[in-house]
Amino acid sequence: MIDVIEQLNSVTRTVGDRVLEAGEARVVTLTRTYDATVDELWDACTNPERIPRWFLPISGELKEGGRFQFEGNAGGTIERCAPPESFATTWEFAGGHSRIEVRFVPEPAGGTRFELEHTIPVDEHWTEFGPGAVGIGWEMGLLGLDLHLSSGGTFDPAEGAAWAASDEARRFMTVSSERWCEAHIAGGAPEEEARGAAARTTAAYTAVPPQES
Repeated sequence: MIDVIEQLNSVTRTVGDRVLEAGEARVVTLTRTYDATVDELWDACTNPERIPRWFLPISGELKEGGRFQFEGNAGGTIERCAPPESFATTWEFAGGHSRIEVRFVPEPAGGTRFELEHTIPVDEHWTEFGPGAVGIGWEMGLLGLDLHLSSGGTFDPAEGAAWAASDEARRFMTVSSERWCEAHIAGGAPEEEARGAAARTTAAYTAVPPQES
């Protein structure tokens, strides 16, 4: 049993603006502290043998300049790698190109602060779905990372798929979408626009697939 609200409360969300050479962009940032050392958290997030235990199977060269591909998901190029403090990569999925930067910061009271910054061009997809489109997915990943670090267990794809279709997971996605809507508004988006995007994102994530006859 996962404490959905506790997991959601552990994440800080912000939405900001950035201007790129290609044009206007939005910056979606997630911050969460884990009970792990910087080295432990770095290894969990960069070791190709550990990443599939909490996220997805990954292939490619996990080094600066290398290309990687998550199975059934995004791929990209590793632009910068500075162990164990940070790394940055392109994030390419379904024809879209964005960028992520991940930082690992030791906390004075213990543990490590995980910071993920996802820079996304303002396009039709952003206008329709807003920050929750990536935010919910990242939060589910951070949930998996927490379970991996706390138990040391191996991610079971079948169990993960079953949970993703559960009422508990739909509640997680729904509340996460609401929190991202609040962050979107706090970041300067018109309320009506942010709530419309959040509603479409929630519907896309929580839709129940048709049963096979």
